[in-house]
Amino acid sequence: MDKMRIFDQEGNRLYLNQKEIQQFLKTAKQKNAKIRTLAETLTYTGCRLSEALAITPENILFNDNQVVINSLKKRKTDHYRILPVPREYMEIMVVAHDIQQRQKQKNKKNLPLWDWSRQHAYELIKGLMVESGIPPGKNRSPKGLRHAFGVNAVTKDISLSMLKKWMGHAHISTTEIYANAIGKEEALMAQKMWTK
Repeated sequence: MDKMRIFDQEGNRLYLNQKEIQQFLKTAKQKNAKIRTLAETLTYTGCRLSEALAITPENILFNDNQVVINSLKKRKTDHYRILPVPREYMEIMVVAHDIQQRQKQKNKKNLPLWDWSRQHAYELIKGLMVESGIPPGKNRSPKGLRHAFGVNAVTKDISLSMLKKWMGHAHISTTEIYANAIGKEEALMAQKMWTK
């Protein structure tokens, strides 16, 4: 298995930078609520696309501003992680997917919020990125959002152990790749060294 990385062999980044994330979220806000919430879920949780598509109403902890993600890449199917999310995002999720009503209905509380195939969801997210003006490259993908989550966490001083937990990595060595960010992200980290 290839070692995970955030740059390709030519040195191009495989993650979206903060400006691209802002453009992406701005474009997503103009779409219908289901597309918007998928885009925001990927951005605010750093989960894999398949993990987002597996989220059910039961996984939305409205009062705690948390989303429960089933770590599908793990061998076991019962490995969950809980991620804190912005309140504004949570409020949109609850309305867009009728969460409170669906949580009360036995036959609906375990059904995924999005009934799209992985390929369709991938194309929707990729299309949003194109529409957002994100230049072509390997970073223009759902995985680019996952990597952006990791890079953003490191630049905001989130500990690697916490990031490991949030991203569902089995080994800290996988999480450590996000400490290798360069460009503006690296400059932000370096600037903190000299700030009193």
